[in-house]
Amino acid sequence: MTNSQLLHIAKDFGSPVYVYDAEKITSQYNRLTNAFKGVKKLKVNYAVKALSNISVLKLLKTLGSGIDTVSIQEVNLGLAAGFKPEQIIFTPNGVSLAEIEEASKLGVQINIDNLSILEQFGTKYPETPVCIRINPHVMAGGNSNISVGHIDSKFGISIHQIPHLLRIVENTKMTINGIHMHTGSDILDIDVFLYASEILFETAKQFKNLEFIDFGSGFKVPYKEGDIETNIEELGKKLSERFNNFCKDYGKELTLAFEPGKFLVSEAGTFLTQVNVVKQTTSTVFAQVDSGFNHLIRPMLYGSHHDIINISNPNGRERFYTVVGYICETDTFGNNRRIKEINEGDILAFKNAGAYCFSMSSNYNSRYRPAEVLWHNKKAHLIRKRETFDDILKNQVEIDFEKTKAPILAK
Repeated sequence: MTNSQLLHIAKDFGSPVYVYDAEKITSQYNRLTNAFKGVKKLKVNYAVKALSNISVLKLLKTLGSGIDTVSIQEVNLGLAAGFKPEQIIFTPNGVSLAEIEEASKLGVQINIDNLSILEQFGTKYPETPVCIRINPHVMAGGNSNISVGHIDSKFGISIHQIPHLLRIVENTKMTINGIHMHTGSDILDIDVFLYASEILFETAKQFKNLEFIDFGSGFKVPYKEGDIETNIEELGKKLSERFNNFCKDYGKELTLAFEPGKFLVSEAGTFLTQVNVVKQTTSTVFAQVDSGFNHLIRPMLYGSHHDIINISNPNGRERFYTVVGYICETDTFGNNRRIKEINEGDILAFKNAGAYCFSMSSNYNSRYRPAEVLWHNKKAHLIRKRETFDDILKNQVEIDFEKTKAPILAK
């Protein structure tokens, strides 16, 4: 999308507003599938938690994607988007047996990541196929908040607990049809990923009736100029060869599965905000926008970098700005950034705003969540209305304190 197109969207739909480029989502999906074209059976399950708008889910469905879900609500959202139960994998963490049973009754693929629930589910439903999530104790790139393969992680069943796991499977006579891992986001070194894959292959040998091996995802995308990213083509070549050899040794053609989220939608997203105030202090020039961490929390939560561009003045001279929001907390999007000269009323574009941005938004300070727009076939389509005050009050229940006064006690 061009700056001119983005400015028109901001004018037509107001700000702040999230904009997603369908063409970029499509090209990323095709890039991933082309990288693994050497595998006979490939399944891509988009991670719904990254961006859960139903129109985005429907777009990915047209591309041939399945979905990876982490809550019963995401399962139902996938079904509402038209996915068949067999196109959905349910990979929750720390949920009750009742929620897993509810998902199982809908016919989706269950993925269990702890021994307690595995034993309970296997005892009650030994005929229901189950995938097992393994923690290989291998760290992906990125910071500790998004690496989930470490030994103290709450995610997955430790590889050191495999004997216990096998005993549960044997005792319950349950059906294991998949093995899964996810080491975390922002994989910097594919050799680390391949090393974790070897652990998964070794684990898979313990199960004789597998249908698929799920390698998770966490592929890194570039967040700024010169930033490194996962070499998906090199990974595809190396992992495909290793996977095909494993299938020969296993004696069965298995499906290689991934569950990308950020890789598919991050670069497709742009978040547009309008500058309310340019404020000069003794040491800093603040550009204060009509948003805050209620709409985009990643910079404050993870220290994540999002390039910020002044699309209203793309040819202006650069100055240093600290871009902050309007929330009554410290909500800094970027410190001392070189940005084309900013004036009040300008539109700033935050890049890489497709993944874990709107989906982590809130109504903090009683602010409305923004609108969402999908740029598809060179046209802007509204895919979520901006919230209104009615939405703030929608589920609140008022008490009539005049009618609930405590009675006067008799002396």
